[in-house]
Amino acid sequence: MKQCSKWVAVLLLAAVGSVMASSGGLRVEQAWARATPVVAPVAGGFLIIANDGGKDDRLLRVESDIAQRVEIHQMRNDAGVMRMRQVTEGLPIAAHGRLVMAPGGYHLMLIQPKRALLEGGHFDATLVFQRAGRVKATFQVRAMGAGAH
Repeated sequence: MKQCSKWVAVLLLAAVGSVMASSGGLRVEQAWARATPVVAPVAGGFLIIANDGGKDDRLLRVESDIAQRVEIHQMRNDAGVMRMRQVTEGLPIAAHGRLVMAPGGYHLMLIQPKRALLEGGHFDATLVFQRAGRVKATFQVRAMGAGAH
């Protein structure tokens, strides 16, 4: 029984860590990606970044071994046509503000995933910020048709 309780505690700690990571006043919450078929050339990643600190920061890039590269993208409605563009200058997160990366808006594009993202799985990434530096996050993989947070 003691051994079972020990494993339950380890699993609970791992689950809490995957839900939220923080550094320098920044919190990464609800990091997730949609499941993909085996041959998918791209995948989408979504999360919330909360800046609890008193200074603005900027998300510069995201690194992960899950894909050949990870890009920050924006979807926007341009006169009735949805357009997507890569954001190369990073994204600001105001002091005491939040950056929501969700379907239909800012999001991460995982270019050339190295494996299929399977529902119920997870992968790790490192978010690189101008002030806070490197913040690790674990992305949970949801169903292919999963919606926003």
